Parts: sequence; C-alpha cells; structure tokens
Amino acid sequence: MSDNALWDFSLRLYGRPGVAPACLPLQDEAGADVNLLMFLLWCAVTDRPLDAAAVAAADARIAPWRAAVIEPLRTVRRALKVAPLAEFGSEAYRARIKAVELEAERLVQDTLFRAAPLPGAPLDRVAAAQGHLGLYAHHLGRPIPEGSREVLLGALASA
Repeated sequence: MSDNALWDFSLRLYGRPGVAPACLPLQDEAGADVNLLMFLLWCAVTDRPLDAAAVAAADARIAPWRAAVIEPLRTVRRALKVAPLAEFGSEAYRARIKAVELEAERLVQDTLFRAAPLPGAPLDRVAAAQGHLGLYAHHLGRPIPEGSREVLLGALASA
C-alpha cells in the first residue's frame, strides 16, 4: 500500500483478469488516457461525483505531462519490442524504460489524487462509473470502445 489510494486502486484494478488488454484499445483507438480512466473509476467507487468541467480540468491538468513524458516513453518502449530494434538485444533496456514509464504514470496519478474532489453522498458505484466514462467519452469526442468499457465496469463491479 502506498500513500496514494488512487494508485493502489489502479494497480489492483489493472491486475484483474482482462483489464490490461482492455486498456490498449482505450489508448490506441479511443485516444483515452488510462490514468485518467482509473481516476474516473476511483472517483466513482469513493463517492466523488464528477461533472463535465471536472473531467475536462483533470485532463487539462495532466495533458502536458502525458504529451511530453508518457507518450514518448510509450513510443520508445513499443518500438524496442519489434524488428529491427528488437534485434539489438534491447529487452533489458526496454524493461528499464517500462519502469520509468510506470513511474511517470504514478506521478500523474499523484497529481490527480491530490486534486481529487472530496467524497460526497454515497453513490451507486457502477452507475457513477458509467456516468464518469460517459463524460470522458463526450470530452474525447468519441465513444469508449464498448468491449473495453464492459471489461472495466465488470472488473469494478466484481471488485
């Protein structure tokens, strides 16, 4: 356990069956930030209601770090996995970059955690999560892929 309940929640949820592979289309097809998605889901399960302005503000808060740090690290890590770069025997190097990328994501979640709204009245966590994901889809201007959304909500409901 860390001193960041959002990070602890994210690690547990991401480790549930099917969640990690469901997050790839969210990033690659929907342009979603998985750290922000985890924040939205955590807010739902910790009775923190969000509106469209709160979702937009959270995204704006982390967008510069995502663009300047996380996305370039992800690009390098993925490039090292396939030919011709994989032929350089770069797996140990790739693992170090992955560790740095994970630390960069933890820093994003620290930022989101510190700026989280205070808990309010008890929420129906699945309904709140659906609502938060809907707000994010609207913010992105595209739908959250249904299969990924269902995996996340299912993992959340069974947690």
